[in-house]
Amino acid sequence: MTETKRFHRAFGVYGICYQEGKLLVISKNGGPYINRYDLPGGSLEDGEPLLHALKREFHEETGFDIAVEKNIGVCDFMLPWQWKTFTDVHHIAVFYLVNIIGGTLSTPKIFEGQDSDGALWISEEEATIDTASPLVLAAFAWLRKGELDLNVIKYDSWKIKREAASPLKE
Repeated sequence: MTETKRFHRAFGVYGICYQEGKLLVISKNGGPYINRYDLPGGSLEDGEPLLHALKREFHEETGFDIAVEKNIGVCDFMLPWQWKTFTDVHHIAVFYLVNIIGGTLSTPKIFEGQDSDGALWISEEEATIDTASPLVLAAFAWLRKGELDLNVIKYDSWKIKREAASPLKE
């Protein structure tokens, strides 16, 4: 008998900040992308507009203030993730091209819901299925091709890296 999948739907806004051949990422400390690189960004608070959420999340996770240059588009990802009563996650991500206009790279303040251990710049060679979230992989694909995949991107054999060291701590 086939198990019925129960999807947790996650929706968030994410910034692609690319300078001198490197992408700004965070080291994720929670969720299905734990111990991988992820894009700065995240969920909206109640009643919060998309761009406000992006700027807030970006600053909280990296220490940088940003200008949003353009909306790149939307991608969705599906992958296995045992969480609460859910078997999988359906992550819908809105991507924006952003530029740094202020602030300094800093360690995030710790509070409930903070899922960043800090930010760093990585090259595309450092972003693999073992080291990066689907969002980071999609960002590098967009930087190469200038377009996002229109179809859902499925990772049927996604491995949660609960015990691995954070990429920042290796």
